[in-house]
Amino acid sequence: MTDMKKMLDSMEHALKTQIYANAERRSKRAEREEKDFQEKLMRAAANQTELVSLSAKVKGSAEAVRRDQLIAFLMMGF
Repeated sequence: MTDMKKMLDSMEHALKTQIYANAERRSKRAEREEKDFQEKLMRAAANQTELVSLSAKVKGSAEAVRRDQLIAFLMMGF
């Protein structure tokens, strides 16, 4: 009976070790996926900031053109 008990204890230990290893792998994978997701969010935020900046630049250029046209019309006497 003690041999059977030793075998069962060994199997239980192996199973617990395997479950722990699987949990560790899942945890590391989840951490890696979270890190990747955070990096994607940072890139998206940077891209959004860049787009907002470009939009403001274009809007500013368009307003400058309108201002220059208005000044030209005023100088021409219209």
